[in-house]
Amino acid sequence: MTTPRVKTTKAFYRTGSTTWFASRQDQRFSYGLHIPSVHETTDTPLPLMVIQHGTGRTASQYRDAMAEFSERHGCVVLTPMFPAGIDDPEDLHNFKFIEYRGIRYDEQLLAIVAEAGERFHIDTERFLLQGFSGGGQFAHRFLYLHPDRLCGVSIGAPGRVTLIDPDREWWLGTKGFEQRFGAPLRLEDIRKVPVHMVVGAEDTETWEINNPGDSNWMDGADAVGRTRVERITALRDNYTELGVDVTLDIVPGVGHRGMGVLDAVRRFAERVLPRVV
Repeated sequence: MTTPRVKTTKAFYRTGSTTWFASRQDQRFSYGLHIPSVHETTDTPLPLMVIQHGTGRTASQYRDAMAEFSERHGCVVLTPMFPAGIDDPEDLHNFKFIEYRGIRYDEQLLAIVAEAGERFHIDTERFLLQGFSGGGQFAHRFLYLHPDRLCGVSIGAPGRVTLIDPDREWWLGTKGFEQRFGAPLRLEDIRKVPVHMVVGAEDTETWEINNPGDSNWMDGADAVGRTRVERITALRDNYTELGVDVTLDIVPGVGHRGMGVLDAVRRFAERVLPRVV
């Protein structure tokens, strides 16, 4: 029989929806969590779901929207915060392409996950990664680098996609991947990760994702479609052709709204995360 942990003032801010913690590795970055109540009474390490925000940095909203799921499923929800304006005051997109002016955002996330595992009773060996819009961009590129760390990945409505294609330059494709990141793309390991893709059926506005001349544009980005629906479908087809197991949910009546596709994300999470409660 386990003994309930005694709640202190400090513990209050470390359970439920926590306070925000600065990352020890780089204090420009931070994270919040939802720690389910079962954390206080079990000695079983809890499964982890990481939700990566998009351009709007709505990390706390995603964390709070998944709080009930966290309690019901007995999983920890972690939401990193990567602020805009790092190094370049006008930059909004720094994290989406993994590397930015010497910062490796994949490594920053892994450091935050490891730190959370020291603070809380979490299984950090493999986790579910979910992201919508800019977070969806980050999520599928993180998959290419760290498939061994993922029990699943949910890719939501990325405006710009990176096909697994050695003939297209990064980030349109994966040409030069090993030279850029210091490790090869491991397709066999990627095939072992359950992949979920989701987009709203009405996510058809193009003003934000067809913007030649901006810092997050490459000529050819629109070659796989002009809307997010078209681009995520092209990404699904690319994965399927390479033997990656993908489920694509196109949610009726929803535009570019991350909260509007969370039910599909929850269904996927229930399938891939181990249940504790």
